[in-house]
Amino acid sequence: MGSQRVYNFSAGPSMLPLEVLERAGNEIANYQGSGMSVMEMSHRSKVFQKIFDDTKANFIRLFHVPDNYKVLFLQGGASSQFSMVPLNLIGKTGKADYAVTGNFANIAYKEAKKYGEISLAASSEDKNHTYIPRQDQLKLDPQASYFYYCANNTIYGTEWQYVPDTGDVPIVCDMSSDFLSRPVDVSKYGIIFGGAQKNLAPAGLTIAVVREDLAGHELPFTPLMMNYKTMIDKDSMYNTPPCWCIYMLGLVLEWLDSEGGVEGMEKIKHSKAALLYDALDNSRLFTCPAQPGSRSDMNVTFRSASGELDAKFVQEAAAAGFTNLKGHRNVGGMRASIYNAMPVEGVEKLADFIREFDKNN
Repeated sequence: MGSQRVYNFSAGPSMLPLEVLERAGNEIANYQGSGMSVMEMSHRSKVFQKIFDDTKANFIRLFHVPDNYKVLFLQGGASSQFSMVPLNLIGKTGKADYAVTGNFANIAYKEAKKYGEISLAASSEDKNHTYIPRQDQLKLDPQASYFYYCANNTIYGTEWQYVPDTGDVPIVCDMSSDFLSRPVDVSKYGIIFGGAQKNLAPAGLTIAVVREDLAGHELPFTPLMMNYKTMIDKDSMYNTPPCWCIYMLGLVLEWLDSEGGVEGMEKIKHSKAALLYDALDNSRLFTCPAQPGSRSDMNVTFRSASGELDAKFVQEAAAAGFTNLKGHRNVGGMRASIYNAMPVEGVEKLADFIREFDKNN
């Protein structure tokens, strides 16, 4: 099986570690002698409760989550958090600050406007989201209930390289696409959330890390299933959680542990990205729109001078075993997503392919 696998550079759902897939495959019909698949198990069973508890404990340990935070395993994708965050937090002052540095932050900003007075703390739209604003460019309101940003912008290939200083205003961060790729001081945040389908597990699981004191202040019309307090009180099991995805997350976390944890990932991820950026910066054909200092280690965006040449590159790359390199329809060009599970070898080979294509065209 291994030999037919491609290097999948998809932005999400994206590749998972091969050993995780193989282990899940081995356990798929009969999980550890239980006589059934994890997909068939009651979420209230002892066997699944152990999977759940171990996975949560490993996440807390690997992500260094402090004691006054709760880890929730939710559904609805990161997009459901665009509503859940304001519903639960904005009641404090009725106001919030949003930094819009890409597509998903913009959707979250528009969604939040339904629930209160939302200020634009920063926007990188003036340069087509090719940079991350500096601290001194943020317009911060000390009266805001929270400040919101998206750590990594998959479509535009930019990533925040610092944690904004917002004084006493809690920070909410969408970390969907760089979760567990580098150490994070969780205590600097009020809420961190992310969809699992990039670095953590298959699609269907959303993780939220919530500072406990922020729960329990939801707007009166907050739906039951979108109330952090409901989910904290029931330990993510108010209803059936995404059991299979939680199990898969557990396997990915074990793999992550064996690779040196988040600290190990940070070392590898920057060198992987540097391989691609070097190949692109030294080419004659390709340019990277993302500005140095704002460039993402997760999603490397690039393009040639023409749409035809871009299409040729994507086609020839696919034939050579590098799939899903076509850029997002909003920006065109190409995008190589190199999350934790992408082996260094895949990035080295793509860099070689880029140099070869540059020479031949």
